[in-house]
Amino acid sequence: MSTTSSAISDDELLSGLNPQQQEAVAFAGAPLLVVAGAGSGKTRVLTRRIAFLMARRGVKPYEILAITFTNKAAGEMKERVTELVGPIAKSMWVSTFHSACVRLLRQEVERLGYSSSFSIYDSADSQKLIQKVCETLNLDSKRYPPR
Repeated sequence: MSTTSSAISDDELLSGLNPQQQEAVAFAGAPLLVVAGAGSGKTRVLTRRIAFLMARRGVKPYEILAITFTNKAAGEMKERVTELVGPIAKSMWVSTFHSACVRLLRQEVERLGYSSSFSIYDSADSQKLIQKVCETLNLDSKRYPPR
C-alpha cells in the first residue's frame, strides 16, 4: 500500500472488502462502531476507514481515536495504519481501552489532587499487597487467606 494518505486510491482502500465492509469504510457519518466476530476483517475495515477519513475527508490524525481490547490488536492496528498513511500515524490514538484511560488519567488526575505517577495493580499485584498487609498486621494467612 501507499505511504501517504492522499496518494491512496479508492480502489486501494476498498479492494478485498465485501460490500458491507466497503460501506463501513466509506460511511459518511461519524462516529462509526464496527462490531463483528473474530477473523471477520474488523481491523482491515477500521484501518482503511482511518486512511479514508484522512485522505478523503481531511480528518487530522490527532482527531482520530481507534480503540480495541487487546495489546496485540492495538499493535496490529497501529502497524496497519502506519502502512497505509505513513509515520503521521504516530500522532493518532490507537490503543486499548485500558491504555487510553490510563493516558487520560495521567493527563488529568492532578486536577483531582493526585499525582500522575500512580500505579495500576492487576489481580496478582493486589493479592501481593493484601498478603503484605496481612503480614504487617500479623494476621494468620490460613485463617485470612488473600483472595
